[in-house]
Amino acid sequence: MGTRDQLVDSARALLWERGYVGTSPKAIQQRAGAGQGSMYHHFAGKKDLALAAVQRSGEELLAAADAQLRKPGTAVERITAYLRREREVLKGCPIGRLTQDPDIVADPELRAPVDETLTRVRARLTEVLDEGRAAGELPAGPDTAALAATIVAVLQGGYVLARAADSPEPFDQAVSGVLALLTAR
Repeated sequence: MGTRDQLVDSARALLWERGYVGTSPKAIQQRAGAGQGSMYHHFAGKKDLALAAVQRSGEELLAAADAQLRKPGTAVERITAYLRREREVLKGCPIGRLTQDPDIVADPELRAPVDETLTRVRARLTEVLDEGRAAGELPAGPDTAALAATIVAVLQGGYVLARAADSPEPFDQAVSGVLALLTAR
């Protein structure tokens, strides 16, 4: 892995752990094992590096979602696999946590990849729900885009509940609840 990638990965980890304000260029450099000159060779500054980090986190989140949602199987099986996949629940979502960072949300350029990632996850879930409804495996009912938004909201809320309780149990309960509602006939 090159220095640029090490810097981006270090920034990703620190943004997830500490947020934008708590992530200093010095901390990024130390974690990456890179000097100040290396950082400024690859990035114009902290914001530029943070943007690259947020974009990479979004790409990884989308790849992980697609790995489950594009598998063979029924819509419910794929959505279940997506919701039940291995996660660091107590750390929260690396993208979702950024929505609560006032410095990220206040900056349209830093907020854009966060919004784009969550929008793309909702769109992919909508496609899977549409496929399930067309195949007759899901009951008629609410708009599939609304259901997809609900799934994402429950997932993100599950992270919050788990972090508050310092236990993955509320996350697991939230996932079980949304899956039960999804398949209720």
